[in-house]
Amino acid sequence: HAGQSLLSEQAIQRRLKDIPDWSLMNKKAIEREFVFKDFHEAMNFVNQVAEISEQEDHHPDIFISYNKVKLDLSTHKLRGLTSKDFNLAAKVDRLI
Repeated sequence: HAGQSLLSEQAIQRRLKDIPDWSLMNKKAIEREFVFKDFHEAMNFVNQVAEISEQEDHHPDIFISYNKVKLDLSTHKLRGLTSKDFNLAAKVDRLI
């Protein structure tokens, strides 16, 4: 992740205001759970997230349980949060 640097705690708090449905986890990741009508809708969403993730070259951890999808975002190589995490979260939010 060339050119990426970890965000300060203040920057993280500012960026969280732009994605209010996401939660901060251990100051190193953000997460959000999405609930859908059924498994089929959940999988359609996961496939859309996968497309965006490929375009951004930034990939969330995805957890699927029937109609629920939980996404965890962090910049693994830097072991924390960068602007890439917040940018991807905002793009995912626009899918809903």
